[in-house]
Amino acid sequence: MKITAQFMLAAALSILPFVFGCQTMRVGTTVEIPTVETPQDQALSKSVRDRLLSDKKKVDLTGVKVVSNGGTVYLSGFVKSLDARQQAIKIAWEVRGVQSVVNSLEVQNWSPML
Repeated sequence: MKITAQFMLAAALSILPFVFGCQTMRVGTTVEIPTVETPQDQALSKSVRDRLLSDKKKVDLTGVKVVSNGGTVYLSGFVKSLDARQQAIKIAWEVRGVQSVVNSLEVQNWSPML
């Protein structure tokens, strides 16, 4: 019985980084996405966009828009699943030069439980 309780505690603690690792936003909250990119920002956006479109996991990320500003990558647009949204965020973080990722992606036909 003691081992089961320890296992349950370990399992619960192991998912905490996933729960709190990404900030969530309330419905209706907006993020101001930059409208002008420097040449360096444009290059970073292109790198992220190219990686998103070449994803080998067969996740459709064609609806993702990418804008960069000073190492911060802003992802917006629509994806078809929560997995696609997580994959887009993961890919963006893997691109060299990315210092932070702001996720404004929306999942089509998904509504949060209130």
